[in-house]
Amino acid sequence: MPKDDDESTKRDRATSGRGGEKRGAGETRVRRLRPLRRVSPLTRRILAVNMIALLIPVLGLLYLGPYREGLIAQEMEALRTQGEIFSGALGEGAVEVLDSGEEELSLVPARHMIRRLSDPTRVRARLFDDAGEMVADSRQLGSVGAVVEVEELPAPSTTDELVDPLADLVGDVVNLLDDHRYEVYRDPLAPSVSDFPEAVAALNGRIAERVRVEPDQDLILTVALPVQRYYQVRGALMLTKSGEKIEAAMRDVRITIALIFAGALVITVMMSLYLAGTIARPVRRLAEAAERVRQTVGRESADIPDFYDRDDEIGDLSAVLAEMTEALQRRLVEIERFAADVAHEIKNPLTSLRSAVETAARIKDPAQQQRLMSIIQDDVARLDRLISDISDASRLDAELSRSESAEVDLARMLSALAEMLNVPREERAREGGERPVRLVFEAEGAGPFTVRGSEDRLVQVFRNLIGNAESFSPPNGTIRITALRDGGMVEVRVDDEGPGIPPAKLKDIFERFYTERPEAEKFGTHSGLGLSISKQIVEAHDGTITASNRSNGQGAVHGARFSVRLPAFS
Repeated sequence: MPKDDDESTKRDRATSGRGGEKRGAGETRVRRLRPLRRVSPLTRRILAVNMIALLIPVLGLLYLGPYREGLIAQEMEALRTQGEIFSGALGEGAVEVLDSGEEELSLVPARHMIRRLSDPTRVRARLFDDAGEMVADSRQLGSVGAVVEVEELPAPSTTDELVDPLADLVGDVVNLLDDHRYEVYRDPLAPSVSDFPEAVAALNGRIAERVRVEPDQDLILTVALPVQRYYQVRGALMLTKSGEKIEAAMRDVRITIALIFAGALVITVMMSLYLAGTIARPVRRLAEAAERVRQTVGRESADIPDFYDRDDEIGDLSAVLAEMTEALQRRLVEIERFAADVAHEIKNPLTSLRSAVETAARIKDPAQQQRLMSIIQDDVARLDRLISDISDASRLDAELSRSESAEVDLARMLSALAEMLNVPREERAREGGERPVRLVFEAEGAGPFTVRGSEDRLVQVFRNLIGNAESFSPPNGTIRITALRDGGMVEVRVDDEGPGIPPAKLKDIFERFYTERPEAEKFGTHSGLGLSISKQIVEAHDGTITASNRSNGQGAVHGARFSVRLPAFS
């Protein structure tokens, strides 16, 4: 492969990356409008950000663990109080004195007391003698080992098909977050004290508590207390209670959190969709309108949606896009007109040049040939001047946008400009004897006369105005340049003593290629772009330029005045 092709391939690879990479000279990357999606990326981002608010109920789940432990502690305290009452009653009423003088539990009264005391409290009571054998159980009717047990029926089901799954989900999350792992509760058919460590502790004279869970994760609370008489342990009482109240309270809290979460989720989604609709949809419409502008540029105008009444950034964006589109259309119209004007202006000297060349080829008279050569030279010079001015005018916008703005003291600048232009005039006057036009600058008022802009371009404006005034001024005339303050504006007036401007032409003189020259001036020495360029520069500085005639007290015109107004810099 040739070397040039290899280097070209490398450049193609280097410039075919993502948007942040540099591209080769002259390449233009066209960014197409993305296809419409069911859920826009902006909507997804808004939803994602707003979903963070839902972490607040999740943080509430972290609080449920300590809340549950507090409920367990309260229930355990109540169960312990009951146990102290039960064990005290058993110690006084169920311990009998044997003939030998020893004391032991009396089984019949103990079983009756266990059943009677536990019935109103919904607590299961089991009694172990000092040998560790269970001698009474409140759930058993008759003697120990009977097959008949008393057990409460479960409460009627009050499930809610909508709320319960949410509550169960919250419960699962709580269980995952809860670092407590309780022992599984087992109820052997022939229990002994060794099956319950808390009962063993009670036989040793200590009060012991234990929290367990059933296979279905329901809590079981147990308290074991010694049955004493005269500080002698005669047995152990173990009270067992279901944690259904705790689970009910926890379930209520879970349902509340689930409802809050569901409500917050619905509100968040609705508000997010509303917010996305008020942002993403208008932005999408603006993007589609901008795409239509790109596709139809130069052929037809595309309307930008008007959201200015929104009174927010999207309204500002729509207004700016509309203004930008209008400016683009105006610029295209100006470019088309400029191209037509350029073609017309270039065609005139080309026609004259072609006619002179064709005529010169047919005639033999040297004098006439010399005259035709002079015409050809003038036309070539005119073309050269015209093309140079057209080139300057076409680059003006780009150069103005790139030029750096700075503070410009117009009084100092105009004074130096007048002095600089007067020096060669005075030299020519001394050499030729004829006094040329004189420039006089004066500043009215205290000033300051400072503006912000490009000093080089402002000098170009006033050079054009002075040159234009000089071409119409009589010999020994005076051009007066005056600077003054008018509120927040700085005004500069350039007055000459010429014949003035025809009233019907006061606005036309700023058009491209418009020329209105003195009769004595040689034709074709001006392109007609000077005042147009001056107007373009002044307007780029947010100023205005106007032309008017000066008249004396009798109404006679005795000169023209060009006024440039620029915003004062403060």
